[in-house]
Amino acid sequence: MVFPALSSFSTSSSCCSISWSSSSLFDKLGFSSNNGTQIRVCTETNFRKNMLPRASLSSSDPLLVKAARGEQVSRPPAWMMRQAGRYMAVYRKLAEKHPSFRERSEKTDLIVEISLQPWKAFRPDGVIIFSDILTPLPAFGVPFDIEEVRGPVIQSPIRSEEGLKTLHPIDLDKLHFVGESLRILRQEVGEQAAVLGFVGAPWTIATYIVEGGTTRTYTNIKSMCHTAPHVLRALLSHLTQAISDYVIFQIESGAHCIQIFDSWGGQLPPDMWEKWSKPYIMEIVGKVREKCPQTPLVLYINGNGGFLERMKGTGVDVIGLDWTVDMADGRRRLGNDISIQGNVDPAYLFSALPALTDEIQRVVRCAGQRGHILNLGHGVLVGTPEEAVAHFFDVARSLNYDNNLSEDHVRNKTEVVV
Repeated sequence: MVFPALSSFSTSSSCCSISWSSSSLFDKLGFSSNNGTQIRVCTETNFRKNMLPRASLSSSDPLLVKAARGEQVSRPPAWMMRQAGRYMAVYRKLAEKHPSFRERSEKTDLIVEISLQPWKAFRPDGVIIFSDILTPLPAFGVPFDIEEVRGPVIQSPIRSEEGLKTLHPIDLDKLHFVGESLRILRQEVGEQAAVLGFVGAPWTIATYIVEGGTTRTYTNIKSMCHTAPHVLRALLSHLTQAISDYVIFQIESGAHCIQIFDSWGGQLPPDMWEKWSKPYIMEIVGKVREKCPQTPLVLYINGNGGFLERMKGTGVDVIGLDWTVDMADGRRRLGNDISIQGNVDPAYLFSALPALTDEIQRVVRCAGQRGHILNLGHGVLVGTPEEAVAHFFDVARSLNYDNNLSEDHVRNKTEVVV
């Protein structure tokens, strides 16, 4: 694949230039459808009318960026989590030639080629960089491997003050392939779609570093909350600075929007999430706002039904709902002053296409006519028919708030339940 020279790329970045440094970790330690849905939830006539949109950087901003900021748009923009991956035949063919995930996610030409596969096939409104939330770990002192069966493996988990000494400020030069890929993706899609970057939240990244890889119980990190809270706080603080720098790096490299995945935040009781995850996400949001105030930030937690109001308190622009949350209930709980993303159950992509159409329309009606990004409630599942993904985006493009999603249309399509 041949790409235009990087030197020809230009964009009006909304970030100020910064120096990539991290505060001392040890200072902190103190040592050196159905044809419709119920009318009572889906036909709120005054929905989001009082929301004040943020100032737009440009009238040519992609549809997804405008929706994330709460601006008026003609239809909900659409993309999918894990929209590049094993469900696509073209990806599987490439993976046969390049079997190492690290290679596929850390070589610029492969990153760009994979990221653009769904763009070329389906034309989503968002093109997310093909990467992993663990990709930046070696850049601040945490090497890892990915094994065929076990997945990510960290040979030296950090569970003590001694382990913390291996950490250092993030070296963004070691992540040059991320920056290069984002710049190329901006060139490739122009303003036809938003280029999305992403990071893992500090708590979620810490689960891998403390547990040594994936886990079903989280016993080591949860016990550290009580047995070694000072070590865990120091680790989370270091991760917060590194991730903040990494977010800003992605934005300055061309990302229109950043999604923060607190994938395993939902494994905490809500009061523990308030203590061990939320403050660090808030700190990231604050640091990014200082440098890149116009860049929308999205927060997604898997299993977030009990966290919605708490998630809103982080200060992000968009809350991603997983498929277990009723969209209308999520909108009611979050209110009219924040955008939402989601939340079609990924399993609907295995259904008959008319059923998928009905569900997309139901979700969009319940989300309201402003501040909604259409997505799945989780990533695309392995084995998902590509025909269904194409249909998802075709339906999304056919929607129109002034036509098939107007109030009168909703009222006629909605089932009144006594």
